[in-house]
Amino acid sequence: MPRVVVVNDASTARGGATGLALLQARLLKDRGIDVAVFAADRDPNPDLAASGIAWHNAGTDPLTRAPPLTAATRGMYSRPVHAALTGLIAATDTPDTIYHVHSWSKALTASAFAALRPVARRTLIHAHDYFLACPNGGYMDYRADAPCTRVPLSAACLATNCDKRSYAQKMWRTARQMALRRATVGADWGGVLMIHPGMEPGLACGGWAPGDLHTLRNPATALTRDRIRAEDNIGLVFVGRVETEKGVEDAIAAAALADIPLTIIGDGPLRAPLAARHPEVAFTGWLDRAGIAVHIATARALVMPSRYPEPFGLVAAEASLSGLPVIAAQTALLAPEIAEYGLGLSCDTRDIAAFAAAMREIADMPHGRIEAMSRDAASGAAGLCTTPATWIDAQIDHYDRLLA
Repeated sequence: MPRVVVVNDASTARGGATGLALLQARLLKDRGIDVAVFAADRDPNPDLAASGIAWHNAGTDPLTRAPPLTAATRGMYSRPVHAALTGLIAATDTPDTIYHVHSWSKALTASAFAALRPVARRTLIHAHDYFLACPNGGYMDYRADAPCTRVPLSAACLATNCDKRSYAQKMWRTARQMALRRATVGADWGGVLMIHPGMEPGLACGGWAPGDLHTLRNPATALTRDRIRAEDNIGLVFVGRVETEKGVEDAIAAAALADIPLTIIGDGPLRAPLAARHPEVAFTGWLDRAGIAVHIATARALVMPSRYPEPFGLVAAEASLSGLPVIAAQTALLAPEIAEYGLGLSCDTRDIAAFAAAMREIADMPHGRIEAMSRDAASGAAGLCTTPATWIDAQIDHYDRLLA
């Protein structure tokens, strides 16, 4: 039986990649597997300790909380992380130890991969985003407000200011990407786990061998115990960070044009100004799963209008399993499946007229048709995601493959 060390930026989380890393640790522990967590931060995790999971911290601050000069230098390559992870490997490594890297771009940096090179064959890397290939992590030209098709670190890439902040920030991210390539190229890594098969072209374009790329969709469970009777509901709901790249402003504009009530669940820098400008929209702020369940139970559909190429969209999978149809941006990797399997609609959500038309189509859909859509979604037959059990089973299969 393998021993597993989960390697991640942080030791606590509300969700996202860190939430999945900690879920993985708990599920492995439940299977009787010896598991430890290595995190770059300094925060304790009482829940892990209570579960009997060993945790080790490098004692650094996330780049967003570090002083600017520290963030600029340590964000490129963190010597404290390298020293701490190298020391952990030297002290505890065994021939059957697997290292599983999740989020790394916020604190671990390329130094984690440099420390893991001696055990690369027993190391799996989870690609929750495109930071393994793209300097800004999203194949998104934020200045042009459009998806990017340039080859990472090519001349065209280097000449383009695609960063949210500045070209200087783009150059820093480029230098960090070069450090990552130096730390990873030439090592025989155990493989990269993609959260959607549609990520393969982007990761391969960034230099990862297609044969090393394996699909493992994220686990998801319904947010509600019973199927949402979408056919009896009227309004639409958005769940996520309240910021431009998530398309929240597009959702508000389209809902106004379609004359359909909209609820925004989540927090972010745009919440206060948008709430002030749009009293017709209900803003709830951040909610836990139980709170989200209460609000989506009265919705007719969920909107996921991300402006960047969303690699997965966990909220879409959770809402779908709850019986809620989804209107997804056509750039989201789940969008073709949502449309093909009749779980909702896909459109160019940045085209406000087209987005409003999709909203209106859902609103005016005959009772029987939207009920069938809701039931198909709640069945989970389309396979947008895995269950927690099948997700952890697949990881254990990969561990057995590496140890064999």
